[in-house]
Amino acid sequence: MFVNALKMLVVPLVLFSLIPGIVGIGDIRLLGRVGGKAFGLYLASTALAVATAIVFALGFDIGSGGMPVGVAGEGFSGREAPPLTQVLIDIVPANPIAAMAGGEMLAVIFFAVVFGIGLLAVGREAGELVRVLEQVNAVVLQMVSLVMHFAPYAVFCLIAKAVAELGVGLLVNLAGYVAVLAAALVFHAGVSLTGLLRVLTGLSPIVFLRKVRPAQLFAFSTASSGATIPVTMQCVRERLGVERSVAAFTVPFGATINMDGTAIMQGVATVFIANIYGVDLGLVEYLTVILMAVLASVGTAAVPGVGLVMLTMVFAQVGLPVEGIGLLLGVDRLLDMLRTAVNVTGDAVVSTVVAKGEGKIDLGVYRDPRAGVLGG
Repeated sequence: MFVNALKMLVVPLVLFSLIPGIVGIGDIRLLGRVGGKAFGLYLASTALAVATAIVFALGFDIGSGGMPVGVAGEGFSGREAPPLTQVLIDIVPANPIAAMAGGEMLAVIFFAVVFGIGLLAVGREAGELVRVLEQVNAVVLQMVSLVMHFAPYAVFCLIAKAVAELGVGLLVNLAGYVAVLAAALVFHAGVSLTGLLRVLTGLSPIVFLRKVRPAQLFAFSTASSGATIPVTMQCVRERLGVERSVAAFTVPFGATINMDGTAIMQGVATVFIANIYGVDLGLVEYLTVILMAVLASVGTAAVPGVGLVMLTMVFAQVGLPVEGIGLLLGVDRLLDMLRTAVNVTGDAVVSTVVAKGEGKIDLGVYRDPRAGVLGG
């Protein structure tokens, strides 16, 4: 029942989160280069994040060690991989209603993006419809919260069943999953994002990490990028020296579409569950995961727990059993906190890069170790 409830929420969550998200991106036309640069950097960092996660997971081969090959996947077999050209063709749905009914999430995402662009083109006349969609989105998010209240009981049942069938080796593999996911998250925040900052701005990553720490800690404690926006804004403006004209757009925008941590979780979890169930994934499936992580990041709400629903979508698209998510729920809360800290770090990096490129940053504030301390 719990797994079915997660499946039930996938299509409405994606549809009613993504369309208002696309409408919100309409601000790019007002902010010109700032919006375009921020949008491109956020999507690029998400693609880099999920690719890093897949490399880490494949490199450590998590989920395959210590378990009998094929036992986990008994009674289940993954779909035969279609050619890449067919995957690209199928992104455009001939019948969007049928795509929603069949759970073809790439097609649903494409329809939502086109619908959102249509709303932008209509403009003010579509304002009432946009408000209705936002209200529906709020209702769907409440449904997600309601379903997640039953997660502890569902986790107990799902893990008990899995351990009974697969043995205690599953618990060892879960420890490996946690370690690899945490390592990928730390690597992305400490190496990939700060390396991007250094290459594109020439600014010190050490200074950046020291100054963005309050936002990281708050994000870790709340597991919500949205709730962390005020703290992130204070760090970006008062501690990093980014001007308000840039920070006021890039920080809330990043909290909406920048989900590097969630993308990393999707990459690692996909490889882990595929190995647990003895399913071989090919290049097409991994490229599909990357593409879906990038597209879904626009529609992933900045609240705890929604990443698991988005993972349901990824599993369904690449032919993995959605029940495998139950194995990850028991350790997801702590990892969700770490993922959110990575998301907020990405928001601050992109804000700094865009501000530096537009000459909208006070380098004196950035280099001053006392700037912004105690609220400035």
